[in-house]
Amino acid sequence: MKRNESGLDRIVRLVLAVVFFVVAFAIVGPSTIFGIICIVLGAVMLLTAAIGFCPLYRLVGINTCKVR
Repeated sequence: MKRNESGLDRIVRLVLAVVFFVVAFAIVGPSTIFGIICIVLGAVMLLTAAIGFCPLYRLVGINTCKVR
């Protein structure tokens, strides 16, 4: 897997993951449908930010990482 996310993209994903987790655990509750969706989205954002690779970017042909 080659990286396809820039540093800024990874930071934005990390911030979004935190927002999704806060919404899930502090606002709506993790046992609601919306809470579960937020947890899953937060986990995906956290994982893609950690590894620097987004499968959806690969399918669409987007590459925000400028270093080859």
